[in-house]
Amino acid sequence: MTMEDRVEALKARHALLEKEIDDEAHRPLPDQIHVTELKRQKLKIKEEIARIS
Repeated sequence: MTMEDRVEALKARHALLEKEIDDEAHRPLPDQIHVTELKRQKLKIKEEIARIS
């Protein structure tokens, strides 16, 4: 896997997490613990993308 492939895979996962966060936030009773964990995962991915780039 090249670095470009790795970055693209991370960006795809980042976008998926963003959708999951949005979906959870728009539920009648969102699970804030789950949202916080998703945001934490998203931040780790963003940091890894920045480190690689």
